[in-house]
Amino acid sequence: MFTRLLEDHITKLTASEALLAALAFACVLLFGASVLFLYEQRQRAVRKRLDMSGPMDVPATRTRESRFLRFVEHIGNFISHGHASTSLWEQMIRAGYMSRGAPAIYTGVKMLFFAIGLAITAFFVLPSQQSVVQKTVWISLGGLIPFFVPNFAVLVRERKRREEIRQHLPDAIDLLEICVSAGIGLDMAWNLVADEIRHVSSVLGSAMDLSNFEMHLGASRTEAMRNMATRTGAEQLTSLAAILVQSERFGTSVADTLREFATWMREERHLTAEERAEKMPTKMLFPMALFIFPAIMVISIGPAMIHITRTLAVQ
Repeated sequence: MFTRLLEDHITKLTASEALLAALAFACVLLFGASVLFLYEQRQRAVRKRLDMSGPMDVPATRTRESRFLRFVEHIGNFISHGHASTSLWEQMIRAGYMSRGAPAIYTGVKMLFFAIGLAITAFFVLPSQQSVVQKTVWISLGGLIPFFVPNFAVLVRERKRREEIRQHLPDAIDLLEICVSAGIGLDMAWNLVADEIRHVSSVLGSAMDLSNFEMHLGASRTEAMRNMATRTGAEQLTSLAAILVQSERFGTSVADTLREFATWMREERHLTAEERAEKMPTKMLFPMALFIFPAIMVISIGPAMIHITRTLAVQ
């Protein structure tokens, strides 16, 4: 009985109603997935802090990953044949996903979203009275739109990390300048600043720790800093590596160089803030025209229009 009622209801749905229902379901599904993802990120951060407070720091292993992530990783390895491209690796590293299975999980999530989008759209579109071409187009769009959601999420995370580095790098440069002016070597000052800046910005602190690890393995300071700039995508770190190379080559004061660089970065940040403030009225024009002005028109002209309509109806 219930199955028959469901079939009758599906056959009565129009194309617009089916599409609206599919989009609403997809929005609710993506919202729930984002809430669960944020909750898992917070739990992971808490577990990481608890592990750091213990006697030794145990790295995350595959045994701690959930079954869902392992399943998605198997899908990604099957699609990519176990080999990820260099550009994908660089994108994952810039976004902060440095585990070995990050590209496979990323590919698996994209394919999973694609399959879910296809299934949901097909469920609502196939019973409609549309042509085969229209059904194919709607089903393709329903699969392609969720397919590119992970791309957007990775780009947002990458931009957020780069902005955090740009925000806290002047403070780190100031600490470096203070340490160098006090007579501490640049390598030792780099270690001290990495330990201190981690309490303010974990992204910048982790990037400095990784570059410090590269220097301990034998890489030069310039090469390690350029690799850090490549991993984070921050152009300011490339400029910092360049000015340190020039300071060592020409024998100028490293402390003065760092002081001038920190001042330049703060001026750049101030100019960027002014530029965003100047763009704000233009960006606010569309929301105001779409949401605020119609409400004002309804409030101001609505009562008069109702009165005129009633007067004409009486006459």
